[in-house]
Amino acid sequence: MKYSAFFIIFAFLMTSCSTSFLKYDKEDQLKKNDEFDEKVKIVDPSATPAPGAAVTAQPAPTPSPSPSPSPSPTPAAGKTSRKKSSKKSKSAKKSRGKRPSPEVTPASESGATAVATTEAAITRRQPDLEDDEGFKGRRPVVDPFHVGEEVVHDVSYFKVSAGELRMKVAPYATVDGKKSYNFKMAISTSPLFSSFYSVEDSVDIFMDYDSLVPSVFQLHVKESGQLRESKMLFKDNAANFWEKKVTKKDGVEEKKDTWDILPFTQSVYSAVFYMRFFKWEVGKEYSFRVANEKENLVFSGKALRKEVLDTKLGPMNAIVIQPNITLKGKFKPIGENLIWLSDDDRHYILRIEAKIKIGTLVSQVVEIKPGK
Repeated sequence: MKYSAFFIIFAFLMTSCSTSFLKYDKEDQLKKNDEFDEKVKIVDPSATPAPGAAVTAQPAPTPSPSPSPSPSPTPAAGKTSRKKSSKKSKSAKKSRGKRPSPEVTPASESGATAVATTEAAITRRQPDLEDDEGFKGRRPVVDPFHVGEEVVHDVSYFKVSAGELRMKVAPYATVDGKKSYNFKMAISTSPLFSSFYSVEDSVDIFMDYDSLVPSVFQLHVKESGQLRESKMLFKDNAANFWEKKVTKKDGVEEKKDTWDILPFTQSVYSAVFYMRFFKWEVGKEYSFRVANEKENLVFSGKALRKEVLDTKLGPMNAIVIQPNITLKGKFKPIGENLIWLSDDDRHYILRIEAKIKIGTLVSQVVEIKPGK
C-alpha cells in the first residue's frame, strides 16, 4: 500500500479504535507555515478565509482555450476547382520520374532552415515515457475536467458502507501568477465506522493549466488518532515537503524534507486526476512520474478490458485498469488492485478495488455532477 497513490485514501480503515476526533488546544497553529507561504502565492477563489483574515480582491485568471484539432479540409466546389485540379494533375505527370535539381541556399537561409527542420522534428509530447495520443503539446485536445464537477463514492468494507469519498473540480486558482486546476478530495467515515475510528480528511491539489504539472498539495487530516497538516511544493525540479502532526502517543512532531525530482513529475494526489487525461486503449500501458516520501517513482497502468459496470446510477461503460509502480528501476506490483474509468472523454473514476490482508476495500460511484 505504501506506493499506491490510489489506495492511500483507504488507510484510515485499518487503524486503531477510537470514537471521536483527537482534541488539541493549539489545532489552529498546525496550519500556519511561514516558510511555505513565502515560497508560493496561491489565490484560491473556492477557499474559505480564516476568521479575521483580510480578503483581497484578485482578478480571475483568463481562461485559456483548449487547443482543438485542425478542421478537415473541405473540397471546393465548381468548375474552377476542377480546372485547377486538372492543371495540377498534368504538372504532376510531367514531373513524375524526374529528379528535382538541387537548389543553392544562402548560408543564412540554410541555418534558419536547419533550425526550422529541427524544431519540426521535435513534436513529440514530453517526457518520452508518457503517451502523447490525444494531446497537442502538453495540453489535451479534449479537456476531461469541467469546473463544478463532483464525483461521490461510497467506500465499503466487507460490503458494509464505511465512508464517503468526494472528488471535485473547483474554480481555477492562480499559483504564482499562473492559471491552475484546483482539485479537491475529501473522505469521511460513516456513522457505523466512526464508532471505531473517525475520519474527516481532505486535500487541495493545484496543477498548472498549461503544463499539467502539479505545484502544490495541502493535506488536512482530522482523525481519532491524529491531527496533521502536510504541504508539498514542486518548484524548480525540487520537491519541498512540510508536516506538522499531533498524535496521542508522541504528541507534537514536525518534519521537513527536500529532494530533487525529474521534470513533469506528479504528486501522489495529483496522479489521481492526471491519469484521466490519457486515452486508455485496451491492451496499452500508460506511464508517468510520481514523487512521494523522498522517492521518485514511475506509475504505470494497463488498460485490461472494457466492461459494463453496474452502479447505483445504472449501467455504465467502463475501462478496467491495473496499476503498478516502478521504483529505482525495479517493477513493484501494487497488488490485486483495479481502477474503473468511464469509457468516454471525461474518464470519471467509477470504482476502485483494493485487496488487503483481510477482505477487499471497494470505492464505487453513487453520484456524478458533470460541471460546466
